[in-house]
Amino acid sequence: MTPANQTHEASFRDPSGYMFHDGGVLRRVINPIYFPQYTQLRDSGFFETLIKKGLLIPHTETSVADDKIVITPEPIPFISNPYEWSFEQFKHAALLTLQIQKYALSKGFILKDASAYNITFHKGKAVFIDTLSFDFYEDNTPWRAYKQFITHFFGPLVLAKYHGTDIFKMMQTHIDGLPVQLIASLLPGKTKLSSTLYTNIHLLAKMESKHSEDYSGETKVAKLSKKAQNNILTSLFDFIKKLQLKEASEWGDYYNKTNYDDAAFEAKKQLIRDWVQSLSVKKLIDMGGNDGTFARTVIDIVEDVIVTDIDNNAVGYNYQQVQKNGETNMLPLVCDVLQPAPGIGFNNTERNSLIDRLKDYAPDVTMALALIHHITLSGNVPFLKSAEFFAKFSDYLIIEFPKRKDSWVHSLLTRKREFINHFDFYNESEFEKGYLYYFELEKKQPIEGTERILYLLKNKHSIGG
Repeated sequence: MTPANQTHEASFRDPSGYMFHDGGVLRRVINPIYFPQYTQLRDSGFFETLIKKGLLIPHTETSVADDKIVITPEPIPFISNPYEWSFEQFKHAALLTLQIQKYALSKGFILKDASAYNITFHKGKAVFIDTLSFDFYEDNTPWRAYKQFITHFFGPLVLAKYHGTDIFKMMQTHIDGLPVQLIASLLPGKTKLSSTLYTNIHLLAKMESKHSEDYSGETKVAKLSKKAQNNILTSLFDFIKKLQLKEASEWGDYYNKTNYDDAAFEAKKQLIRDWVQSLSVKKLIDMGGNDGTFARTVIDIVEDVIVTDIDNNAVGYNYQQVQKNGETNMLPLVCDVLQPAPGIGFNNTERNSLIDRLKDYAPDVTMALALIHHITLSGNVPFLKSAEFFAKFSDYLIIEFPKRKDSWVHSLLTRKREFINHFDFYNESEFEKGYLYYFELEKKQPIEGTERILYLLKNKHSIGG
């Protein structure tokens, strides 16, 4: 029996098995109820094929006994959640789910659930991580995870097309997926003219509403041939593949609007590379890193890099570059530093908060470039509080401070109008006072040709483990 405090918090939902922490290693226990499925999936080469195609997280069989089988999945440095994905990442996660279901169907299996939390991003692309999500296919039975796919993937993607990617944040309050009737109510009336949207959302919502009014107590099991199910999967796949995002972005073209010249830009890049190289960094996170431009200056000398930004378009562009360049050690994510993802689910522990996951990730270096003036002046966050935030997970912090003469700082201050005097504390001296409460000053370097200073700070309490 695995001690309760070692069992993964999200494991209670699955009777087939559970995840547990074995020291620093995450393992999965398979219960006897799932032995028949697991054995056939393993022995038929089903797992092996998906793993070779890069669709399923690899695992090794650690031990086999009458009461349990233990497998050890390949370690994933950082688990991201659906509300932290760009539109393209969300699309790829949905397409991967359909691809796996279609392959499973061809081999006599099905995906018994289609939760978006079964997918994460690893080595530059989407990967399926729930090894126990497969079951035997029964002839003429519909895909039992179909509705879950609509609520976790198809619905959110279609809503994002019409209303923007802030829709994905709704997944934080709907861990079991967006309700079908809510999805239908938020879509324009013209979407009923689309056969794919009418069938998979509007009609589904109508049937669900009718079912909720039916108190007969009868359970009717629908029949659906394998060919018909394949047609549905193909229709959904083709529709999702063509989905495009239409929303504009304030920061999507960020680096074409910098307020300093090319020489200063290159000097900043070189300074960052020199400092990172001197620290022998294995893991790094660039918060507010836009499209990953500065993180790419060190991607060849750092084993694992996370780049977050509040702007979905910037993160989406970064993700496209990751795909194009084959950058297996960079993970782009959507994150609002002023409102990082909370812990959600039962006891708020099924999906860990961003801060808790960053603590576990334990980056050697956190970069915060062109970010502190937004945190302070747009978010009204005192320096001491933002320093406390970074100190929770950062051994070293490379942070850029734009002075009051910086044009962007001047612009932000001007917007404060009658409250501008409240921000008299925004200066180099007060910044250092707040940050040196949690960090020690290692290096300080003005960036030539700019009104900005780059700092290298070391956490006073090492948290790297």
